[in-house]
Amino acid sequence: MLMSVLSGLIVSVDAFFIGLSLGLQKRCKFLYLCLINVFLFGLCILGFLIAEQIYEYIPFEPDYIVGFAFIGLGSWYILHYFISKYIKRRKGITEGEEITSLKTLIPVGLVMSGEAMLITMGITFIFGVYSTFVIPITVALAHFGYSSLSFFLARTKYVQRIPAVISHVISGFALITYGLMALFVEIGI
Repeated sequence: MLMSVLSGLIVSVDAFFIGLSLGLQKRCKFLYLCLINVFLFGLCILGFLIAEQIYEYIPFEPDYIVGFAFIGLGSWYILHYFISKYIKRRKGITEGEEITSLKTLIPVGLVMSGEAMLITMGITFIFGVYSTFVIPITVALAHFGYSSLSFFLARTKYVQRIPAVISHVISGFALITYGLMALFVEIGI
């Protein structure tokens, strides 16, 4: 059980960068992050329940699903940032005028929640019959803790100087790295 808890804490670190990117947006409120994490908690529990049910029916190693899903999520997160940046530039919106809207928060919330659900499913697949309900709770609480900490750090004057692109790219690469690790473990590298 200790290893599943440690896995949940380690692979949830990317939530730190998501909280950082939301905290750097001036009009984003902590309440938005709380709502995202409530939805995330529900998806973690759902992911755990689904993983327990489908584990024995998957004809190949589930690490492939986890790996490719995280690589896709990380790539999408990075591309989404640059595409939205391009659209803002075309509309003439400058950095100081950025507005946190539902068009931004909903995809970020869905990506963060979907990623947490996949983490829960991945850890459940890895530990198989030894999986307990502690896994989704650990993943959800780790996401909330990491994202809350970085959200409030982003409001300090030193962290506000960091360009938003850095947090988006690091967060995307954290997801891609986790996906590659899942594939490398399965391949045996």
